[in-house]
This record gives sequence, C-alpha cells and structure tokens, in this order.
Amino acid sequence: MSAVVTDAGAGDGTAERRREQRGWYFYDWANSVFSTSVLTVFLGPYLTGIAKAAADAEGFVHPLGIPVRAGSFFAYAVSASVLLSVLVMPLAGAIADRTGRKKPILGVAAYVGAGATSGMFFLEGERYLLGGALLVVANVGFAVAAVIYNAFLPQIAGPEERDAVSSRGWAFGYAAGSIVLVGNLALFLGHDSLGVTEGSAARICIASAGVWWAVFTIVPLRRLRERPGTAAGERVSLLSGWRQLAETARELRRYRLTMLFLLAYLVYNDGVQTVITQASVFGSEELGLDQTTLISAILLVQVLAVAGALLMGRLAQHYGAKRTILGSLAAWTVTVAAGYFLPAGAPGYFFVLAAGIGLVMGGSQALSRSLFSQLVPPGKEAEFFSLYEVSDRGTSWLGPLVFGLAYQLTESYRAAIISLLVFFVLGFVLLLRVPVERAAKAAGNPLPERI
Repeated sequence: MSAVVTDAGAGDGTAERRREQRGWYFYDWANSVFSTSVLTVFLGPYLTGIAKAAADAEGFVHPLGIPVRAGSFFAYAVSASVLLSVLVMPLAGAIADRTGRKKPILGVAAYVGAGATSGMFFLEGERYLLGGALLVVANVGFAVAAVIYNAFLPQIAGPEERDAVSSRGWAFGYAAGSIVLVGNLALFLGHDSLGVTEGSAARICIASAGVWWAVFTIVPLRRLRERPGTAAGERVSLLSGWRQLAETARELRRYRLTMLFLLAYLVYNDGVQTVITQASVFGSEELGLDQTTLISAILLVQVLAVAGALLMGRLAQHYGAKRTILGSLAAWTVTVAAGYFLPAGAPGYFFVLAAGIGLVMGGSQALSRSLFSQLVPPGKEAEFFSLYEVSDRGTSWLGPLVFGLAYQLTESYRAAIISLLVFFVLGFVLLLRVPVERAAKAAGNPLPERI
C-alpha cells in the first residue's frame, strides 16, 4: 500500500486524522480573505484610482520608465507577482519534501504575505509603486504557502474522501470571505458616521485581511503533523533544493498523463483566476457600479460559493471529479459570455452574473485540487503541488496580461472580458482528453470508486 494511504488511513487514528483535517480547513479560512477582500474587491479599484491620480495628461504612469495606462497597472502588477511566484514555488516545494518540514515554510510564507497585506494600510495619495510592490510580495507569499498547504491533502485524506475534504476546505474559505465582507460592507457604508473617509475605509478593509490571515494561520500550524521527508536527517540547502527541483522536472516526463492534466488546469484555471481578480475593475470601470454594489455582489459570490463547493463535492461522489469539473467549465463559458452583454448602470444584472460565478467557482477549484492529488506519486506531494501551483500561477500572468492588453488596445473592458472565453473552451477540450484512471494508476495510487 502506498505511503499516501498509510499517512491518511491506517497509520492515523480516526480522531487524530479528523483533527488534522479540521486544522487544515482553517488555512482556507485564514488565507481566502486575502483573495476575496484584497484581490477581488478592494485593491483593484483602489490601486487603479491611485494610479490614475499619479498619471500624466495622457493617462499613463511610468513605473521603471515604462509607459503603462493607469487602468492597466493593477493587472500588470498581478502578472508580475505571478511570474515571481513561478520562480519561488517549485524551490519551496522541493525543500519541503526533502526535509519533511512543511509547517515552517508554510508559516514563513503566510506571515510574509499577511505582513505585506497589512502594510497596504499606508497606501494612499499617489503611491501606486508602493501598492504594486506590496501586492507582489503578498501574492508571492500567498502562492508559496498554498503549495505547502495543498501538499498536506494526500497525507491527511485517503483517496475516497479527498473530494469531500477539499470541498469542505474551499467552503470554509468562502464562509470566512463572507463573514469578513459583511464587516467590510458595514464599515464602508458607515464610514461617514465613523468619521473616516471612503479611502481610509478601503485601506482598513484591505489591512484587516492581513491581520485575519495572520491570526487564523496559527490553527493549522498547531494541528498539522510533519511527515518524514525524502532526505530526512540530511543537510538541505538552496542548491540541493534546485537540484531536487531539476530531478522532479525530469521525473515528470514519466507521468505524461499527469502533465496532460496540468496543461488542462493551466489553461482553464487561468480564466478562473483572471475573472476573480479583474471582476471588480470590470464592474467599476465598465459598468459604472459603485463600491457598495461591488462588495454586495462579491458577498453574494462568497455565500453561494459555500453551497456550490459542497454541492459539487456531492456531485463528484456520483459522477466523478472529472465530469463534474467539465460541467463547471461549460457553466463558466456561458457566464463569462453573458458578462459581455451586461448593461452599464444596472446592478441587478451584475448580481445575476455574480450568482452564476459563485455556484461554480468554489467547486471547480476544490475538485481540481482533489483530482490532482490522485495523480501525485507518493512522497512527492509538495514538489508536484508546486508544479500544480505553477500551472495555477504560471499562466495566471497570461490572463491578466491579455485582459490588460485588450483594454490598452481597445479602452474597453468588455473586449477584455470576452477575451477570457478561450481559456475555458480550450481547458474543457484538454481536460476531456485526460484519462484520469490511467493517470492515477501510472502515479502508483489506488483508485477511488469514482474519479
């Protein structure tokens, strides 16, 4: 029996395993607020406003002497953070697997990201460069911590329960996002009565996400257990980490079907991530919706995403994760296409679109994570999940870049949003071609009843 099954099953008592799983859920609870309050709701419009305040007469800012339209600066900053993440994540994964010390790496990455997010409280005036720099640091910390966090999934859950465990984790995250957004909305709507400006309220909401992230990261750090690494007891340096990474890249050639899944995920998830990070900019700049409407719509997304993640987890038990993900990609395609036709100044239609996104977002992400965990060779969890996150982040620079270029060339966010359809359509076609049962067997893993 594989090491993965031993870790998640017979080697642990049921009570201890459940305790670890509950601790694991809490990292989704901790870090999802960054995705929701910072990337999805507040930072895009706020940083875009700061960039516009610093722009010249033609509407351009000039970071490092490069002319950038102010409306594209946020999208480009997201792209830069993703490219840097791609360089750091695989190294962190390789070191984590060799040493077996996942928790310290998780903690350092999480607290660097949380600290940079809290530092956004000082983002005001024309400090668009400070905002871009803090966004890069926070997003890199978020990405590295996600690699290590995801690598715990095969160790705490057996093959039959991973879809459910992964879906519960995402549900925890969206529940936290909903709770914090309710507080954000109350602060934002009542900022006059509290004696703070609208900009100050936005900065408090952004910085509070960093505090939330830092506080609740304590729970998984206390409850998760370390497992022996592949080089336990050996001295591991950055150089040995790079060597291990090169070995993993060579070894991946032996798992061509896993590579095919990564390619499919790389494509369709880029569309998902770009919609998440750019939706508030589209709503504010193209549709003319105010910040209160945007926060309310994102809150609706979070609430429905909890139900959507749990519902799609149940569907996966009956139809398998692959078929359920394919269905979600079809729904994503219809939803994004509908966004192109939304009339400006009509929040009701935007709420309908938000409801559609919420119902499919959490489930497609949760099931992609659990499906990939079935395709990972035992003992290589962090290394292969670093490649998974590279597939997540590695093209997530391309979606925002395409979005930003489409706006720069057309000055229309409608053209930018419709350009994302190709990611969902192509991702559907590629995933359809992945024989997931053969891929799991080739990785040396036992098959669940449905995959």
